Amino acid sequence: MTRIPAVGDVVGDFSLPGGQLTNDAFVRGEYSLGAQRGNPVVLAFYPGDNTPVCTAQLCSYSDGLEALGACGAQVWGISPQGVDSHESFASARGLRMPLLADTDRAVARAFGITAPLIGLRRAVFIVAPDGTLHWKHVAAVGMRFPSAELITEQLVGVTAVG
Repeated sequence: MTRIPAVGDVVGDFSLPGGQLTNDAFVRGEYSLGAQRGNPVVLAFYPGDNTPVCTAQLCSYSDGLEALGACGAQVWGISPQGVDSHESFASARGLRMPLLADTDRAVARAFGITAPLIGLRRAVFIVAPDGTLHWKHVAAVGMRFPSAELITEQLVGVTAVG
Protein backbone atom coordinates (compact mmCIF):
# COMPACT_ATOMS: atom_id res chain seq x y z
CA MET A 1 0.00 0.00 0.00
CA THR A 2 1.27 3.47 -0.87
CA ARG A 3 1.92 5.78 2.05
CA ILE A 4 -0.39 8.77 2.35
CA PRO A 5 1.76 11.92 2.18
CA ALA A 6 2.29 13.53 5.57
CA VAL A 7 1.86 17.21 6.29
CA GLY A 8 5.13 18.92 5.37
CA ASP A 9 6.04 16.39 2.65
CA VAL A 10 6.68 17.69 -0.86
CA VAL A 11 3.84 16.54 -3.11
CA GLY A 12 4.94 14.98 -6.39
CA ASP A 13 3.95 16.65 -9.63
CA PHE A 14 1.24 15.14 -11.80
CA SER A 15 -0.77 16.08 -14.89
CA LEU A 16 -4.32 14.97 -15.63
CA PRO A 17 -6.85 15.73 -18.36
CA GLY A 18 -9.94 17.58 -17.27
CA GLY A 19 -12.16 20.52 -17.89
CA GLN A 20 -13.92 23.45 -16.31
CA LEU A 21 -17.38 24.85 -16.83
CA THR A 22 -16.95 28.46 -17.98
CA ASN A 23 -20.24 30.21 -18.67
CA ASP A 24 -22.10 27.51 -20.60
CA ALA A 25 -19.08 25.77 -22.14
CA PHE A 26 -16.96 22.98 -20.65
CA VAL A 27 -13.39 23.92 -21.56
CA ARG A 28 -11.06 20.92 -21.68
CA GLY A 29 -7.36 20.98 -20.95
CA GLU A 30 -4.44 19.41 -19.15
CA TYR A 31 -3.95 20.29 -15.48
CA SER A 32 -0.47 20.10 -13.95
CA LEU A 33 0.11 20.48 -10.22
CA GLY A 34 3.65 21.75 -10.87
CA ALA A 35 2.27 24.61 -12.98
CA GLN A 36 0.41 25.85 -9.89
CA ARG A 37 3.56 26.42 -7.81
CA GLY A 38 3.24 29.75 -6.04
CA ASN A 39 -0.47 29.19 -5.37
CA PRO A 40 -2.28 26.90 -2.95
CA VAL A 41 -4.24 24.05 -4.53
CA VAL A 42 -7.09 22.09 -2.98
CA LEU A 43 -7.25 18.53 -4.33
CA ALA A 44 -10.70 17.08 -3.65
CA PHE A 45 -10.72 13.35 -4.48
CA TYR A 46 -14.18 11.82 -4.79
CA PRO A 47 -15.30 8.32 -5.83
CA GLY A 48 -17.78 9.13 -8.60
CA ASP A 49 -19.72 11.63 -10.67
CA ASN A 50 -23.48 11.88 -10.10
CA THR A 51 -23.55 9.92 -6.83
CA PRO A 52 -25.43 11.44 -3.88
CA VAL A 53 -22.54 12.18 -1.48
CA CYS A 54 -20.12 13.20 -4.25
CA THR A 55 -22.74 15.52 -5.74
CA ALA A 56 -23.32 17.15 -2.34
CA GLN A 57 -19.55 17.51 -1.82
CA LEU A 58 -18.77 19.03 -5.21
CA CYS A 59 -21.81 21.34 -5.13
CA SER A 60 -20.68 22.55 -1.68
CA TYR A 61 -17.19 23.32 -2.99
CA SER A 62 -18.54 24.99 -6.13
CA ASP A 63 -20.79 27.18 -3.96
CA GLY A 64 -17.77 28.04 -1.77
CA LEU A 65 -15.41 28.89 -4.63
CA GLU A 66 -15.53 32.63 -3.99
CA ALA A 67 -14.23 32.25 -0.42
CA LEU A 68 -11.71 29.60 -1.45
CA GLY A 69 -10.53 31.74 -4.35
CA ALA A 70 -10.16 34.73 -2.03
CA CYS A 71 -7.42 32.69 -0.34
CA GLY A 72 -5.69 32.41 -3.73
CA ALA A 73 -6.54 28.71 -4.04
CA GLN A 74 -7.43 26.63 -7.03
CA VAL A 75 -9.88 23.80 -6.24
CA TRP A 76 -9.66 20.66 -8.35
CA GLY A 77 -12.13 17.76 -8.16
CA ILE A 78 -10.45 14.45 -9.03
CA SER A 79 -12.15 11.11 -9.68
CA PRO A 80 -11.67 8.00 -11.84
CA GLN A 81 -14.36 8.90 -14.40
CA GLY A 82 -13.39 10.21 -17.82
CA VAL A 83 -13.62 13.81 -19.03
CA ASP A 84 -16.91 13.15 -20.87
CA SER A 85 -18.52 12.06 -17.59
CA HIS A 86 -17.07 15.14 -15.85
CA GLU A 87 -18.51 17.40 -18.55
CA SER A 88 -21.97 15.92 -18.09
CA PHE A 89 -21.69 16.15 -14.27
CA ALA A 90 -20.43 19.75 -14.29
CA SER A 91 -23.04 20.88 -16.80
CA ALA A 92 -25.95 19.20 -14.97
CA ARG A 93 -24.92 20.59 -11.57
CA GLY A 94 -23.35 23.93 -12.54
CA LEU A 95 -19.99 22.93 -11.01
CA ARG A 96 -17.46 25.69 -11.60
CA MET A 97 -14.18 24.10 -10.50
CA PRO A 98 -11.99 21.98 -12.78
CA LEU A 99 -12.85 18.27 -12.73
CA LEU A 100 -9.89 16.02 -13.49
CA ALA A 101 -9.91 12.44 -14.79
CA ASP A 102 -7.62 10.02 -12.91
CA THR A 103 -8.91 7.06 -14.95
CA ASP A 104 -6.05 4.70 -14.06
CA ARG A 105 -6.07 5.92 -10.43
CA ALA A 106 -2.32 6.63 -10.60
CA VAL A 107 -2.66 9.94 -8.74
CA ALA A 108 -4.99 8.38 -6.15
CA ARG A 109 -2.38 5.63 -5.62
CA ALA A 110 0.37 8.25 -5.21
CA PHE A 111 -1.71 9.81 -2.41
CA GLY A 112 -2.38 6.40 -0.85
CA ILE A 113 -6.16 6.66 -1.12
CA THR A 114 -7.15 3.81 -3.44
CA ALA A 115 -9.68 1.45 -1.86
CA PRO A 116 -11.35 -1.82 -2.80
CA LEU A 117 -14.92 -1.65 -4.12
CA ILE A 118 -15.19 2.17 -4.21
CA GLY A 119 -11.97 2.77 -6.18
CA LEU A 120 -10.70 5.57 -3.96
CA ARG A 121 -11.34 7.11 -0.58
CA ARG A 122 -12.94 10.52 -0.35
CA ALA A 123 -10.03 12.82 0.54
CA VAL A 124 -9.04 16.47 0.48
CA PHE A 125 -5.44 17.66 0.36
CA ILE A 126 -4.24 21.28 0.48
CA VAL A 127 -0.94 21.78 -1.30
CA ALA A 128 0.88 24.93 -0.17
CA PRO A 129 2.43 27.37 -2.65
CA ASP A 130 5.88 25.80 -2.08
CA GLY A 131 4.55 22.37 -3.10
CA THR A 132 4.37 20.87 0.40
CA LEU A 133 1.31 19.24 1.88
CA HIS A 134 -0.30 21.76 4.24
CA TRP A 135 -3.44 19.87 5.36
CA LYS A 136 -5.31 16.66 4.62
CA HIS A 137 -8.55 14.89 5.39
CA VAL A 138 -8.97 11.25 4.38
CA ALA A 139 -12.34 9.65 5.08
CA ALA A 140 -12.32 6.15 6.51
CA VAL A 141 -15.73 5.24 5.08
CA GLY A 142 -16.44 8.08 2.68
CA MET A 143 -19.89 9.31 3.61
CA ARG A 144 -18.59 12.56 5.12
CA PHE A 145 -16.44 15.31 3.69
CA PRO A 146 -14.89 18.52 5.00
CA SER A 147 -17.01 21.60 4.33
CA ALA A 148 -15.90 24.45 2.10
CA GLU A 149 -15.84 26.59 5.25
CA LEU A 150 -13.42 24.21 7.02
CA ILE A 151 -11.16 24.12 3.95
CA THR A 152 -11.24 27.93 3.80
CA GLU A 153 -10.21 28.06 7.48
CA GLN A 154 -7.30 25.72 6.72
CA LEU A 155 -6.21 28.01 3.86
CA VAL A 156 -5.85 31.04 6.15
CA GLY A 157 -2.15 31.84 6.24
CA VAL A 158 -1.42 29.74 3.16
CA THR A 159 -1.39 32.53 0.64
CA ALA A 160 -0.22 32.71 -2.93
CA VAL A 161 3.36 33.83 -3.56
CA GLY A 162 4.03 36.94 -5.64
